[in-house]
Amino acid sequence: MDQTVPTPGSGLRGAGRTGPPAAAALDARSAAVLREIVEQYVETGEPVGSRTLSRRLPVSLSPATIRNVMADLTEAGLLFAPHTSAGRLPTEQGLRLFVDGLLEFGDLPEDEREAIARALAAQGRSLQDTLADASSMLAGLSQAAGMVLAPKSDGAIKHIEFVPLGSGRALVILVAQDGQVENRVIEVPPGLPPSALTQAANYLNARAQGRTLAELRRRVAEEMAADRGQLDALAATVAEAGLATWSDNERGGALIVRGQARLLADVTQIENLAAIQILFERLETQETMLRLLELAENSEGVRIFIGAESALFGTSGVSMIVAPARNAADRIVGAIGVIGPTRINYGRIIPVVDYTARVIGRLLG
Repeated sequence: MDQTVPTPGSGLRGAGRTGPPAAAALDARSAAVLREIVEQYVETGEPVGSRTLSRRLPVSLSPATIRNVMADLTEAGLLFAPHTSAGRLPTEQGLRLFVDGLLEFGDLPEDEREAIARALAAQGRSLQDTLADASSMLAGLSQAAGMVLAPKSDGAIKHIEFVPLGSGRALVILVAQDGQVENRVIEVPPGLPPSALTQAANYLNARAQGRTLAELRRRVAEEMAADRGQLDALAATVAEAGLATWSDNERGGALIVRGQARLLADVTQIENLAAIQILFERLETQETMLRLLELAENSEGVRIFIGAESALFGTSGVSMIVAPARNAADRIVGAIGVIGPTRINYGRIIPVVDYTARVIGRLLG
């Protein structure tokens, strides 16, 4: 029951999506009532009554007429009455119908696009730091938990470079054959001459072509164990430090989640708290990373999972919005997402996730 949302644009109703038959079957009054209840639910989380609706609806309807419409929507499984309240809340099916057929959104404003691109500019930062910043930014913009996944990079190396930073430090720049660039800062002996950095880079680049980082590390270790005379002592130290700064598991393959505490904001029942705790545990597993990539690989645009629909978590009361990050060659290089309560602001977050995925796609490839 999940839905793929094409790239938002032009404020088109439902962003060009075709809703389920139930959406087309709603008359104008029912659609207006459902839309208003969902929008109030997203804003306040409180049940909405007929008197409130009569004041807020763009069309003039009496409270009695609204109650009849609400009763029909409840019978159809789109609304429910919590406890003994006279008001109504949307069910997960009602939220799905709203997202698929009634939600309206457009492109992000230019100033927000610039702010996102500026926040994720990778100048002078490692890939890991940039992805962590992206996850934190998504959490802040959505008031939910932000997720950023970069698949492990195990492709061949194209080029390695050392740049002196002064004060006993140097920047290692690693360029993969697929265009991905990663940076690390290493410590070098004080007063290290620039020639040692150049010699270390030349030595590594002569052996890097066509090899992965792990293969290059093994080759260099074997050569240095056999004959350290190919490099002077300082250059050898730099070369070893430059390779050691990447562990076998650190080049991508990271699922970074920020803002988990926001998922607890609306939790009022013990069973919901237990579900959130299970969700946190699943976010820590390698299986979750693989499933996220599968979801991204099956998506052309943003995908929305509401409550138990999610094949990833199956947790009632939680929604997930996820989009693939594609590079210039249209290859998936990661996934971007937001996890939040079902009353998450879909109209606000879908364009944010979509645009952030495109920015991250450019950064990763």
